[in-house]
Formats: sequence, C-alpha cells, structure tokens
Amino acid sequence: MSNYYVVNNPDGGWDVKTEGAERSSGCFDTQAEAEMEAKRLAGNSGGGEVRIQGLDGQFRDSDTVPPAVDPFPPQDKKF
Repeated sequence: MSNYYVVNNPDGGWDVKTEGAERSSGCFDTQAEAEMEAKRLAGNSGGGEVRIQGLDGQFRDSDTVPPAVDPFPPQDKKF
C-alpha cells in the first residue's frame, strides 16, 4: 500500500509523488490527469491514499483507493 500526492509543480503542471520520494512519478498538464494517474498507481500498489494539493499549497482533498480501507469513512456521499 502506498500513498501518493498530487502537487503543483513550480515549473508548470502537476506532479504525482509517492510519499517520501524526492522525484515525481510523473508530470501532467492538468490536475485531473495527475489525479487519475495517482489513483491508478495507488490501485496497482495495493491501494492507499491520494492527497490532492490546491493552488494555494493546502491539501484540498484526500481519497482512499481500494483495496485499502478508509479508517474514517466520510459522511458525505460526493463519490
């Protein structure tokens, strides 16, 4: 199980990074493309969390990717 982060690249675009890694797993033009790739990578590694950073540098969302189990399932049903 691995955790992935979608972070703003200062040179433009969005990076997907594995927790603890210095280099990114990939750079994408849009945040949506980076999020899809992060979720694909997390699913292939046995599940995990994907945390998504906003333009302000704050993490705006977090998704649990199966087969990982969310220890605190959300009360909202947006997904």
